[in-house]
Amino acid sequence: MTLRNNKVVVVGAGLMGTGIAHAFASSGFHTVLVDTDENALERAHKGIGKILDDGVRLGKFQVTAADAAKARLAIKTDLAAAANGAHLLIETVSEKLAVKQAVVAHAADVMADGAVFATNTSALSVTEIATAVAHPERVIGMHFFNPVHKMKLVELVRGLATSDETVALTREYSDAIGKTSIIVNESPGLTTSRMSALAGNEAMWMLQEGAASAEDIDTALRLGFNHPMGPLELGDLTGWDTRLSVLRYLHQTLGDKFRPCPLIIKMVAAGRLGRKTGHGVYRYEDGQRVPGSGLKGSSL
Repeated sequence: MTLRNNKVVVVGAGLMGTGIAHAFASSGFHTVLVDTDENALERAHKGIGKILDDGVRLGKFQVTAADAAKARLAIKTDLAAAANGAHLLIETVSEKLAVKQAVVAHAADVMADGAVFATNTSALSVTEIATAVAHPERVIGMHFFNPVHKMKLVELVRGLATSDETVALTREYSDAIGKTSIIVNESPGLTTSRMSALAGNEAMWMLQEGAASAEDIDTALRLGFNHPMGPLELGDLTGWDTRLSVLRYLHQTLGDKFRPCPLIIKMVAAGRLGRKTGHGVYRYEDGQRVPGSGLKGSSL
């Protein structure tokens, strides 16, 4: 049996689950997207169709290939029915340990022998999630990045029990969908979240101290280091409430270098969370950043 004959189940029809399901379906895998919310499933199904149709319009897909990918994708609300005989499960449900454990435990009894259980978490413990199944050696982190259809990286995260065989097989899946994978031992923030949190926090300290304007700090990272987006722009996109939660966790686990900048705490308290509220470090109108609206110094 070739790898692409294997059935893949993605649990959670949010932004990440939608992107992951698209990646597998468009790469030749029979893919089932699962969620208890039928409306979320319908939105995800339409979203995947749009990505495929856009790929045809941009010349990245032939119409026949896009149609075949759509045919390989199914949506279901029943996890046990969806997971029956599956070889890979990727959960992207809410960042609550008990919820993730329940998902893998519920699917474990009906999946194929030797199936891999992957979690997309960037914060919770793979080792703890693995305690919910009889074969913790088959549980691994598979951390994708948004938007999945554009971002090439996948972090493969080893829990305490994760076997070498599981790592090797999961890397094969990653290769099969055109991603580049790195191996990370379970640790707070993995690699990318840890580095991004540190850069964003330092940028806010610089802004608070008046070292430079928001626009100039972002320009420095974009042009000086060839980053596609500055750290303050990225914080507005991610949401400063999310960033603050990550920083507090890293501060607790890794020490004082991750102590959240007071300006972030003030902004979150004021409801200035970023793009989703129309105001963060910058102001936004109709989803577009207002030129010259960035914070200067610590003024709110």
